[in-house]
Amino acid sequence: MFDSLTEWIFDNSFVRDLPADPEKKNFRREVGGIAYSRVSPAPVQAPALAAYSRETAALLDLSESAVADPRFVEVMSGNSIPTGADPFAMAYAGHQFGSFAGQLGDGRAIALGEVVGNEAGRQMIQLKGAGPTPYSRGADGRAVLRSSVREFLCSEAMHHLGVPTTRALSLVTTGDQIMRDMFYDGNAGREPGAVVCRVAPTFIRFGNFEFAYWRDDNELLRGLADHTIRGFFPHLLASQDAPITVDVYIRWFEEVVALTVEMIATWMGVGFVHGVMNTDNMSILGLTIDYGPYGWLDNFDPGWTPNTTDAGRKRYRYEAQPQIAHWNLMRLANAIVPLIDDVEPLQAALDRYRDQYSACWSGVLNAKLGLIDERDGDAGLVADLFGLLQRRETDMTIFFRALSDLGVDQVLTAESDAETASLVANAW
Repeated sequence: MFDSLTEWIFDNSFVRDLPADPEKKNFRREVGGIAYSRVSPAPVQAPALAAYSRETAALLDLSESAVADPRFVEVMSGNSIPTGADPFAMAYAGHQFGSFAGQLGDGRAIALGEVVGNEAGRQMIQLKGAGPTPYSRGADGRAVLRSSVREFLCSEAMHHLGVPTTRALSLVTTGDQIMRDMFYDGNAGREPGAVVCRVAPTFIRFGNFEFAYWRDDNELLRGLADHTIRGFFPHLLASQDAPITVDVYIRWFEEVVALTVEMIATWMGVGFVHGVMNTDNMSILGLTIDYGPYGWLDNFDPGWTPNTTDAGRKRYRYEAQPQIAHWNLMRLANAIVPLIDDVEPLQAALDRYRDQYSACWSGVLNAKLGLIDERDGDAGLVADLFGLLQRRETDMTIFFRALSDLGVDQVLTAESDAETASLVANAW
């Protein structure tokens, strides 16, 4: 265990492997031919530790004394850069609400670098709310306390719900007041600022590859793919130095599809609605990333979305998430076609998505319902169950918790399917 952040070992493969922005000044601009811009966090007035995750700290080999060290707050607020760190903001593009948005990038997230440790291996350390970057698009690069609390809590909650996700190490208040229009009604006001430290093996997104494709930069595209495969999919290679062939690119995409399927099925299983499933919010590792206007279903409403800006179209509603994930994977496939020069293998992987999702979703449901094996009629049973939940406006989470308290003998002695359905519906 490390007793101080000064003991952290950085090995910054992203900045080492990929091209950097030659411009050293931090101002908003369009970029091309690069994967990131070096930028340092902006200092804050009075940082204070509001919360931290003991589990994530242990994952990063940090002892309690390391967290208690005043330097911890200084680093997690962005006021101090640890030795070996090489801070940067990623450049990426993306489709937002179905339309290509051009250059996006880390507008308020700055990665300190990648630390290597015993338990977790390589982990990227990223500060969200650490100040402006070249990709801030007119914003201040800061984050307010209310949204930071939500991200910190949800990251750790999702992990414990069994959902693939980025993790949260710390929540630091800044002592600064940030101007925000909380309800988007023109009545902006000042709110306390905060910085969340997010942790993941990498924060590479579908949008990174879309950026290279959009810029018609095959060298950058190949560099991103090779970095991703060698760093996070090494099992696809005969050895670390083995050449990356077209077959490897295809198998990599197939694995990204499978990881995305697993993530979406687990979202659906806990009634989670991401709210902003843009391609720039889709992790290449199948991790839940960028907790914005997320939520969980209360009354079971498949058409619900927590995103008020999507209230009209409801593109990212609960029931649409599997289809949106497939659509996003299509955008990724389109971006990496130059690596393969053949659309058929990518289309074949996409064509298997529906069956893969169906199988994964069945596994999630079987676990939630306590079904040991699959039988004819299960699909109808599930359809009837969700129909009941919707008609009765039942809280999904409370229902499944209450279902575990329903005695098996009650169900076995029910005299009809209708009585069984009534028992189940009233379990909550």
